[in-house]
Formats: sequence, C-alpha cells, structure tokens
Amino acid sequence: MQIPAGKKVYFLSDFHLGAPDHASSLIREKRIVQFLSGIRENAAAIFILGDLFDFWYEYREVVPKGFVRILGKMAELSDSGIPLYFFVGNHDMWMRGYFEKELNIPVFFEPKEFLFNDKKFLIGHGDGLGPGDKGYKFIKKIFRNKISQGLFGILPPYIGMGIANRMSRRSRAATGEEDVRFLGKEKEWLILYCEEILRERYYNYFIFGHRHLPIDFRFDNGSRYINLGDWIRYNSYAVFDGTDIALKY
Repeated sequence: MQIPAGKKVYFLSDFHLGAPDHASSLIREKRIVQFLSGIRENAAAIFILGDLFDFWYEYREVVPKGFVRILGKMAELSDSGIPLYFFVGNHDMWMRGYFEKELNIPVFFEPKEFLFNDKKFLIGHGDGLGPGDKGYKFIKKIFRNKISQGLFGILPPYIGMGIANRMSRRSRAATGEEDVRFLGKEKEWLILYCEEILRERYYNYFIFGHRHLPIDFRFDNGSRYINLGDWIRYNSYAVFDGTDIALKY
C-alpha cells in the first residue's frame, strides 16, 4: 500500500474487553470507540493486533454477549472503506469466520508481512514467538487444534464461557508483574525473535502486541521492534505517517 499524503496507518492491541468486570470494561470500550472515531478522517488502515477480547469463542449460532459498541464501530469503519486487519491473540484465538463475514475484516493467525511506502513490516500478536515459554507453546497447539475447539463448542455457552473467563483471569495474574517492566535485551523473547528473523531477512519494523508494555527498541542495523502496550494501563498505540513510526499515548 502506498500511503496517501495526510493519511496514516494505526496499530493497536490488547484491549481485553470483558476484564476484569463489566463496569470497567465498558469504560475502556467507550474510550477505544471514541479514539477510533477520532482517527477516522486520516486513517489509511487500522491494525488490531489481538486480545481485543479477554475471551472470545464463536459458537456456530451464538455470539458472546456485550461488545456491541466496538463491533459496531469496526463495522462502521470497514463499511466506510477503511481497511481493518485483525490478528488473533492468545485470548481471542478462536475466531471462526464471524469477522470476515459480518465485518469484512480479514483475520490472521500468524505474523504477516506488509509493505507500506517501501517500508517492510512484520506484524503479529506476538504470543509464542522466540525462545522459551514452552508450556504456553504446547497449550497453544492444543487450543488451535480443531478437535479441541469442536469439543469446547459442545459445552453449553454459559459453562464454556465461565471456564474460559476463569482461565483468562489466571493467565493475567500469572504474568502481570512481568508486563510492567522491561526485562532487558537478553530476556525479551520478542527481541530475540526479531534478531533471529533479521539474520535471514530485513524488516524496517516489527510490530507486536501481547507484551502489555510499550517498547520501541532499535537494532544496530536500523530495524525497530515496536510493542504496542495495552489499553488497560497505557492507552498506547503506534502510528505510521508514511515516513516514520511513533509510539503514542
């Protein structure tokens, strides 16, 4: 895509709507919707890099309650001709066609390369990349398995959603302290992942979420790793103006 003059590409992630309770989630959802309304006029494209929901499962005939404001806003933006792209996160990986059919928003399950104004981007949620975290990588394979997803779908929604919401809360509790501080180049798995990729292929920008910490890390060769933070603590996002990218709040 060639970015028209005056237009920008926006990147957001980790809204975790539904957590920790309905009241605080609703405040966050309204804030995000207001932000999306504010960028409508100059958005060339909008990327949402996963964990839009704290949990999401698309039953064949059932859509989880709530989230009508964010889904309506995304539909409005898509209908107006603004391209939206969604990358599944570890909390909303069970997408099964609803976004594509109802909102006309493509959904990606793995990192994907994009080219904007001759700048090369590698974009994804970021979970399960790089070394370490073998326990999660094993669980991810189980959750991504179609048989596992089908078996979960047999459960009545009120039981399945209850189990999933408890698991989501435990996941946040287990990683919350790590999220608030930079661990150093040698311990940040996504930095190590980017270094591994750069040995084979150059990208101007790596854009990921998942980490819940805004990061703008510059490699010696000029490439940059941007982590988008979240909309729970930071209200952070990245914007590419056709020439350069910046983290903003």
